[in-house]
Amino acid sequence: MKQILALIIAMSERIEINPDIYNGRPVVKGTRITVQTVFDFLAAGDSIEQILQEYPKLTKEDVQACFNFASRLMDNQFSTEAVA
Repeated sequence: MKQILALIIAMSERIEINPDIYNGRPVVKGTRITVQTVFDFLAAGDSIEQILQEYPKLTKEDVQACFNFASRLMDNQFSTEAVA
């Protein structure tokens, strides 16, 4: 329970989940840019600087918050049963 609370607190500063924005998918607070979008760009080989050029509303701290969110989510949600 403490880990979930820590995730929510960390998330609330820069990442938000609002059912009215992208059906509740995590977005960078104050934008409609999803955490997944940031990771899709990174997975395609774009640098953080390229993402910031594409989305000028984002800051390096926002991108870092996406990393932190995903890391904490994986820490709390991953199980070998989900992979099998």
